[in-house]
Amino acid sequence: MSLTDRVEIARKTMVLFFLVDTSGSMIGEKIGSLNDAIRETVPDLKDLSTNNADAAIKIAALSFDSNVKWLYAEPIDSENFQWNDLQANGMTMLGAALRELNGKLSKSAFLSEIAGSYAPVIILLSDGGPTDNFSGELQNIKQNNWFKHAIKIAIAIGNDADKNVLAEFTGNPEAVIEVHNKAALKAIIRFVSVTSSQVNSKSSGVNDANKQQAVISQVKDFVDTENIQDVDLDEFN
Repeated sequence: MSLTDRVEIARKTMVLFFLVDTSGSMIGEKIGSLNDAIRETVPDLKDLSTNNADAAIKIAALSFDSNVKWLYAEPIDSENFQWNDLQANGMTMLGAALRELNGKLSKSAFLSEIAGSYAPVIILLSDGGPTDNFSGELQNIKQNNWFKHAIKIAIAIGNDADKNVLAEFTGNPEAVIEVHNKAALKAIIRFVSVTSSQVNSKSSGVNDANKQQAVISQVKDFVDTENIQDVDLDEFN
């Protein structure tokens, strides 16, 4: 190979995790808007990954109700990812979801890229409170170094979302974003997904806590500037 030949340098990978509450209270407009929002966000993540010299972005999605299920058996390149609509039914087994996630946050599981992985982004979307042993599983996953260094954002859907639980998950009450209508949910999912992926997939030298704070600050500015909560005055039924 001559010196003029181009050498492809393998990029690291950053995995964006969606943890989606699909319990019975999500039936109707909530799950419909969520499905639409993530489907419409995927092309933006694809563009971000394609134009990112530092990292390729992959997507993993975990739904939780009375059961816990991955949308795909492994993270999928954003270029190839297709969102399959989720249905809502059952209880809110958030603890079981954290236990399943904990098992995948490992170099022997979902973070096994040869070129290495950036800390993940984890976005939790829920409209209620856990019906299982959330606290015990949260304490377990907090010992996972990948979870410690991840950007963690929670989207509280509607008035009944347990914001205290979501704040425990993120480790910062400011990382819990409230939405009360379809327009806000779609706008926030899209902005949070792209912004957090953009921040966490760069070799910036910024520590992980500051990365999460940077995302929080940008989300607050977005909500205030765009008057997100006032876009649609019809709250979720």
